[in-house]
Amino acid sequence: MGRIKFKKGQQRRFFQKVLENIGCPSLRELRRRGVSVEYSSLKNYYSEALFLPEDVFDELCKLARINKKKLRFEILGDSWGQVIGGKKGKRKRGILKGRRKKERRSAYPKLRNSGAKK
Repeated sequence: MGRIKFKKGQQRRFFQKVLENIGCPSLRELRRRGVSVEYSSLKNYYSEALFLPEDVFDELCKLARINKKKLRFEILGDSWGQVIGGKKGKRKRGILKGRRKKERRSAYPKLRNSGAKK
């Protein structure tokens, strides 16, 4: 299941068009009319905090009788978030392009190997 990515501001316009076509005054009413998504998720999609899942997009288009071919959007792959998360994790651990950050050296190099306490 991929995600639908609209240009900035277009996802909100899509939701407004869906609400207008169905005759719903609010997202709560849209939820009551049988959309299989929680209200909090609908709010996140409406405010463009999250990309829209492809199955929810298809359901909304079908419900509002919107032709998908007339809309401009991009379909992101299934693993797009995992790729971004993996790259961020590598940066946090210090692994970048096959290199690790240099280990910190002790302030007392002679004592480190001699077994003496600091």
